[in-house]
Formats: sequence, structure tokens, C-alpha cells
Amino acid sequence: MAKCAICDKKTSFGNQLSITRSHISKRTTRTVKPNLRTVKALVNGEPKKITVCAKCLRSGKVKRAN
Repeated sequence: MAKCAICDKKTSFGNQLSITRSHISKRTTRTVKPNLRTVKALVNGEPKKITVCAKCLRSGKVKRAN
């Protein structure tokens, strides 16, 4: 299972309820996947490819290599 190298965000699971909600017993499983990107970043001063979520990229937690 893929996950973010910075914040360890990974696929989460839950229940998806029916639209009408009249029969609450009608539930199916639902997966929510993070928005992962493979980027070349500086890790210990060396450029390395890591998998990072988009939230960590936007917040500036990753120093990108040129």
C-alpha cells in the first residue's frame, strides 16, 4: 500500500451509506486514497525519488531537487 513519506498518509476505509438512507442496513465499503505524487526531493542532501502527498508539497515540507 502506497503512503506519503513525510506524513504517513495512506488509504483509509469506511462505510458508504445509500443515498436515500431509508434502509440503513444498505452499506458498502468505501476507500479514500490520498493524492500521492512521485517527486525528486533532497533527502539528507542527496536527490532521491520519494512519494509525497499533495498537501505536504503545497505546505513546503518537501525541498525539491532541481
